[in-house]
Amino acid sequence: MKEFDYEINYKTIDFSLEENRKLYRIGRGEQGVLLVRPYTNDICAHWKFRTPEIAVESSNKIFAMYLDYRDEEDFIGMDMCRKFLEMGFTRARRYANHNSGRKYKKGTKEILPQEEDHMTSKYAKAAQIFKKVRDIVAKNDTYVKMRKQWRSNE
Repeated sequence: MKEFDYEINYKTIDFSLEENRKLYRIGRGEQGVLLVRPYTNDICAHWKFRTPEIAVESSNKIFAMYLDYRDEEDFIGMDMCRKFLEMGFTRARRYANHNSGRKYKKGTKEILPQEEDHMTSKYAKAAQIFKKVRDIVAKNDTYVKMRKQWRSNE
């Protein structure tokens, strides 16, 4: 597996163009989620996790985009949707664990205590919503097959 290449100047690359698609790397988790244009711009406009209701609307929209990319056989778009769903889960969990969004005490490596409601807060519920949709996408037969094919070409 090739790692996500942070050396590339992503501001100048349009990954929707056929000649640039080969530069895309899956990476680990959500690596590169905010860099791969035009996908980042298109999907990020719908990415929100402030409340469970907003998370449902956001994850449904991103899932609909995923289905469109799947129908177009656009693996990069599919993978970017997965990454945004992953990021919805991880960011909502961060705020569920620490209302301030900070994991560490300012200026130190000391981890702040978890919130008492870290498993039941609105952010915890939003995280569960994103995780369910992310799992559907990541386990989809078409996605799994295309991911395996993409990895073999990296």
